[in-house]
Amino acid sequence: MALLLLRAVFGVALLMQGACYATETNASPAAGILGAVTLAAGGLLFIGFLTPIAGVMAAMGAIGVAVSWLPGCTQNLFDSRLALAFGSAMLAAIIALGPGSLSIDARLFGRREIIIPPRVPSSQR
Repeated sequence: MALLLLRAVFGVALLMQGACYATETNASPAAGILGAVTLAAGGLLFIGFLTPIAGVMAAMGAIGVAVSWLPGCTQNLFDSRLALAFGSAMLAAIIALGPGSLSIDARLFGRREIIIPPRVPSSQR
C-alpha cells in the first residue's frame, strides 16, 4: 500500500506539472515536448505501468530543468531546491523499489520474489 501511495502522489504531481506546461502560453517547442513527456511519465507512474522507464523519463526531465538545459514552467511545482530534492528522493525510491504488487506491471509480468539460498558451511563444500 505504501508503494501505491508513493507512486500515486508522485504521479499526480507529475500530471499537474505536465498540465502547467500544456496550458502555458507562448511555450517553446522544447517546453511542449517536456510537457508531453511529463504527462506520460506521470500517467504511467500513477497506474504502475513501465514504472522504471517512467521514472527515468521523469528524472531526465527534472535534471534537464534543474541544470537549465530545458525550459521551466511558469507555475513550477518543483520551484525550490528542497522540493526538487524531495521529489528526487521519492523518484529514486520508486525506481529502486519497483511498482509494487498493486500495479499493472505486477499483473502483466508477475511479482518478483528474491530467494536467498541457505548458507553452506565451508566444511561441507
